[in-house]
Amino acid sequence: MYLKINKEQNILIVGLNGELDHHSAEEVRNKIDDRLDRDKIKTLILDFSGVTFMDSSGIGVVIGRYKKMSMRDGSLLIASINNNVKKVFELSGLFKIITAFDTVEEAFNNI
Repeated sequence: MYLKINKEQNILIVGLNGELDHHSAEEVRNKIDDRLDRDKIKTLILDFSGVTFMDSSGIGVVIGRYKKMSMRDGSLLIASINNNVKKVFELSGLFKIITAFDTVEEAFNNI
């Protein structure tokens, strides 16, 4: 999995590319958490446009970042989910707690 990380104002935008599964989850978690803590980020946007597969470890990464952002009175937004990954979000109930947008720009404009 490759991560493209951009910071605009106090918003961290992380583009995920590849498979978010048990092989990549820990590395993704560590890289995102490092930037969140170092830059004292209040809003995190995860761009799923490049994610081709996600399993339960990926769900754990998303829920963990959601909890982390909630604990600092921040927010987590999801953008650009393809249909395969969208099914995982629906089945796991993630859409009940996390807002998803069609594009990163739309997520950014709704902060």
